Amino acid sequence: MELFRMPIYLVRMDHPDGDGWGQHVVAHVLYLKRLIQEGSLLASGPLKGTPLRSGFLIMKGANRQEIEAMVARDPFSPEGLICDLRIEEWDPLFGCLSNLSTGKPPVELQSLFPSEEHS
Repeated sequence: MELFRMPIYLVRMDHPDGDGWGQHVVAHVLYLKRLIQEGSLLASGPLKGTPLRSGFLIMKGANRQEIEAMVARDPFSPEGLICDLRIEEWDPLFGCLSNLSTGKPPVELQSLFPSEEHS
């Protein structure tokens, strides 16, 4: 029986600077902390050196629609404080998050993963 692993998503949010950001950032961070407690958010933080205020999140969910729904519930969203959003599915095959990987490397890399049967 194959173990189901929820897909991992990389989410980048860009935010306009200004009063709105300052008024809602605490609620935003409290929401992110709740997602961490629920296990949906693995890590988050600001990006440095970007022209807009930007944040990067590593999230897990059953599908992209679930991630989009979590972003829509972020306090920044109804306030129009997400001016650019990118969501990409990611498979962390290597490193400290590899335990969250699908374990299904591309054919060209399967020889690097001899302990698993790959379908």
